[in-house]
Amino acid sequence: MLHSPGHILSILQQVPDPEIPVISIVELGVIRDIQVNGSAVEVKITPTYSGCPAMKQIEDDVRAILKKEGFEEVIVKTVFDPPWTTDWIPEEAKEKLRRYGIAPPEHTTQDKSWLTGKQKTVLCPRCRSANTQLISQFGSTACKALYQCKDCLEPFDYFKCI
Repeated sequence: MLHSPGHILSILQQVPDPEIPVISIVELGVIRDIQVNGSAVEVKITPTYSGCPAMKQIEDDVRAILKKEGFEEVIVKTVFDPPWTTDWIPEEAKEKLRRYGIAPPEHTTQDKSWLTGKQKTVLCPRCRSANTQLISQFGSTACKALYQCKDCLEPFDYFKCI
């Protein structure tokens, strides 16, 4: 059985993120590298932040789907360098987040305006209003902040720009 890293990536595209099931782990950008050697495959993953509780589930899901595809040996390694960034989330996945009710990161890590202490404008994913307020630095998970829209009054998560 001959598999390329691109083929493995297409298989992993089927694995949903355990905390945000509308996007895959590939779309989230946690897949860092794939090495194939015959019936063995090594997949390197990077957590969205160092204490991400979903990483064990992601490891298990990667192993399960690749074993199902016929790989005899599946090695999953967690790597922290380079650190994960929201820059790795493609625009199509950001739109999926928005439709799911999570405000995607509006900025990139190259934008250092947050260092000034000035609060960034986060658009409501439901009504697209900029009239929103930060409720808590931590939302449903540590990689998200909790906001509320002052126009439609709905609370929502914002995927923090890291």
